[in-house]
Amino acid sequence: MIPLGHDFTDATVLVFGGGSVGARKARRFAREAEVIVVSPAFTDAFEEVAVEVEVKTGNGSTDRSGTVSRIRAAPDPDEVGDWLERTTPTLVVAATDDETLNDAIGEAARERGALVNRADRSGTGDGDPGRVVVPATVREDPVVVAVATGGTAPAVSKYLREELEETLAGAGEMATLCGELRTELRSRGVSPERRREVVTDVTRSPEVWTTLRSGDSNRQQVIEDVLGEQLDDTGTGMGGDRE
Repeated sequence: MIPLGHDFTDATVLVFGGGSVGARKARRFAREAEVIVVSPAFTDAFEEVAVEVEVKTGNGSTDRSGTVSRIRAAPDPDEVGDWLERTTPTLVVAATDDETLNDAIGEAARERGALVNRADRSGTGDGDPGRVVVPATVREDPVVVAVATGGTAPAVSKYLREELEETLAGAGEMATLCGELRTELRSRGVSPERRREVVTDVTRSPEVWTTLRSGDSNRQQVIEDVLGEQLDDTGTGMGGDRE
């Protein structure tokens, strides 16, 4: 299994199953995709998902990315293909409690070249094409860290995810800071080698991490402080002499 990132912006994710697992999958992919969930009934967890999506997208939004639509239906295995034809999903999630139906969902997805996630099976299967595993993730946007055990030990993935949540505190701010700092250094004509040195020093600075983790940091001020400390009077970091 080789981890890959996939951009689901403007894509459709079709989820079969209205239980807690289906709700968890819907919440995960609603960060980017238009999610359509098909099930004869839905757990109360979907109400929480709906509230989260509404807060994120805002009222009156016409953008379907980052939305969750629920359709009450109980498709038979031979009807699954029709649902895929109508929705043209990039990813299909089989999260029902019916193994026969999940088998049909996986087969229909493969026939149409869509990715498929079987929530009722661990690992990636025996070389099933298009089969994907959704790992445990920790997000400090734009930083994302995924943990997977190939389905052998979900408890380990959960434990490591919880450990990483504390370790990654401030990582999103650091990543954003470094991106802005690189842009500023480039605009000042700083050489690529010197840019790498400066950004590396920042990422390894305990003081900067502490500042970013405080929650009240001003990235622009941090950038100005770094520029003042790291660059010489020429503003280019090219080794000009100081008087």
